[in-house]
Amino acid sequence: MNLRPLAPRQPRQVIELAAQAVYLPESSSNSHKCRWSFMGVVTQLVTQMFADARNLANHPELSVALRTLPNVDDLLREALELQAWWSSQNTPQMQRRGRIIRTELATLLREHSSQMAAAMRIPLQDLGVQGKDGTGLKTEIPWTRVHSRERSPSATIGWYVVYLFSAKGDRVYLSLNQGTTVWNGGEFVPRAPEELRARVEWARPLIHQEIAGRDDLKDQINLDALKSHLGRGYEAGNVLAIEYERSNIPSPDLLIRDLVFMAGLLGVLYRTEESVPHVPGNLAPEIIEIQEVAALTAGRRSSMPMGQGFRLTTDEKRAVERHSVRMASDYFAAQGWSVKDVGDKESYDLLLTKGAQQLHAEVKGTTSSGTQVVLTRSEVETQRRLAPHNALVVVHSIDLDRKADPPCASGGVLQCVSPWDIADDDLLVVSYFYQTGL
Repeated sequence: MNLRPLAPRQPRQVIELAAQAVYLPESSSNSHKCRWSFMGVVTQLVTQMFADARNLANHPELSVALRTLPNVDDLLREALELQAWWSSQNTPQMQRRGRIIRTELATLLREHSSQMAAAMRIPLQDLGVQGKDGTGLKTEIPWTRVHSRERSPSATIGWYVVYLFSAKGDRVYLSLNQGTTVWNGGEFVPRAPEELRARVEWARPLIHQEIAGRDDLKDQINLDALKSHLGRGYEAGNVLAIEYERSNIPSPDLLIRDLVFMAGLLGVLYRTEESVPHVPGNLAPEIIEIQEVAALTAGRRSSMPMGQGFRLTTDEKRAVERHSVRMASDYFAAQGWSVKDVGDKESYDLLLTKGAQQLHAEVKGTTSSGTQVVLTRSEVETQRRLAPHNALVVVHSIDLDRKADPPCASGGVLQCVSPWDIADDDLLVVSYFYQTGL
């Protein structure tokens, strides 16, 4: 352990006590009393410093006071040792583990906020440090994370760097990870493994250059969780990690260097996320927009964090829409249909004719995976009325060049459903009109 300067709760009082001890008369009869009086003051000083270990910044006049305090390596090691005592109940061991995870480790990491924010290229006030060991019942896998407050306001959203403590307590990982659960309207449920895998595969190539020359990075982690699905989620959500064995935890300086390095990788993901139209697992841009509009119309400020995805501009939406209609038109023309674009005057996009047959197609284009698309009430009612002579065409995974002027859309995967039967269970209400009776 290193010596760290600290201050007691009431430095003025302690200084006065110290002065009294120092200035006792130096007679032979008082020398013994002087030594013991001074030792008593020191004992009081240390006791008070133990209670307020972090107050030196508030009391610089007491910079001479020193006490042995744990550093990052000490706290990591102690938290791992406490894993052997894991219980879902708030036992004394779990109380101590909670103080380490939520307070002491987080406080130490915040001392390096400037370095981490610079590595991530975000404003200092946007940098967050958070520790969790369970709300109510204590979790099997506690964690302390570093994140952007704007892009990852909670551990279920966006990307972050996190210390993950194994259930056996034999190792801790510093992991570039992500939100691994989603809210289904009633509770948080695990993200689908294939969705987490797609997000990891999206992220890893982005940091390929930054990790060149490092041979200590692991693309798989093992947390040995037996009682919780969260451990498996963290394992699946890992992009890259550094493993520290409890018996071989490096020095505080090396730990902080690793943390700043991982923060730099996190910054790459944040910047890339801002520049691309869609990231696997994020909400589709059109879904974000409709939710924001509904919230604003209802008089609420939008609550959609950046980590959930980004909206498209008017020009970008126009490029995606025109490209998807063009792909759908070519698709039907290749099947012998005569195609007419009627989107400007009808509640559907394409009128298709082949002899006496008619088909009315609704076309939806998206840069997302296409699992959700936005329908207006008019579109739903029209397609139900026209069924079975109707079709839904979804062109998903469209590539959008946002840097081009104007924006350019290309590629994509076309899927067609015809006839299209719109079931109530497949519709999700975003907003209501409520009749107040006034």
